[in-house]
Amino acid sequence: MTEGRVAGKVAFITGAARGQGRSHAVRLAEEGADIIAFDLCGDVDTVPYPMPTPADLQVTIGAVEQTGRRIVSVQGDVRDPAALAKAVKLGVEQLGGLDIVVANAGITSFSPAVEMSAAMWADMIDINLTGVWNTCQAALPQLLAAGRGGSIIVISSSAGIRSSPNIAHYSAAKHGLRGMMMSLAQELAPHFIRVNTVHPTTVSTDMVRNDAMYALFRPDLESPELDDAIPAFTSLNLLPIPWVEPRDISNAVLFLASDESRYITSAALPVDAGSSHR
Repeated sequence: MTEGRVAGKVAFITGAARGQGRSHAVRLAEEGADIIAFDLCGDVDTVPYPMPTPADLQVTIGAVEQTGRRIVSVQGDVRDPAALAKAVKLGVEQLGGLDIVVANAGITSFSPAVEMSAAMWADMIDINLTGVWNTCQAALPQLLAAGRGGSIIVISSSAGIRSSPNIAHYSAAKHGLRGMMMSLAQELAPHFIRVNTVHPTTVSTDMVRNDAMYALFRPDLESPELDDAIPAFTSLNLLPIPWVEPRDISNAVLFLASDESRYITSAALPVDAGSSHR
């Protein structure tokens, strides 16, 4: 059996119950990593689509275990630094270390700026920006104590490079991640801890494939469905596709987690079908 590209490593992944997070967990496990999976598994009032459930997290657990790797799962909120620190500590105790951090948890919502509620802005910044900060702070003591370097991968967005109407809060958070990443990369480079961002275009997950998103893209229709929105999704990209698959992003995560990228840090990697240059 060929040794995996991250064999013997441990990855801490937030937002791991479904979508991109589950895909990242499975892809890294396929290549030999053990997983610490963290997810809220509950709804957020300002998010206009159903959030993951405990049953979704169980599916992730089963999918990782099918690869033959170990997984420690914790339900918690990235807005809670203590919960994140406890999850990391538990995972390290059970799995023996920490090498990779994938700060993936995030939400989306939509509103013209003039109508955006204070709660909508606060939830977005608290989860998509501060939640990533909390994740990094929870993981850093373990990475530094181990003294063997590591890789922190922050999932941003093409909206962290450019932006669109109705997502001022989302774009602010995702642009902020890039600045945070560059500062952390400078601080942590002497410890061989690399920090990079990944910037996906639209990804085929529940965050995108829902009625609220279809209505955003087709406000001219009373009850738009997926097929109605596909031309609008496609118009975002240079390549003639409506979205990429979660595994496309996971392959980038795997590359940045592996020694193949051992000298790549402070980089913003678009996996966006050209949407950043649209």
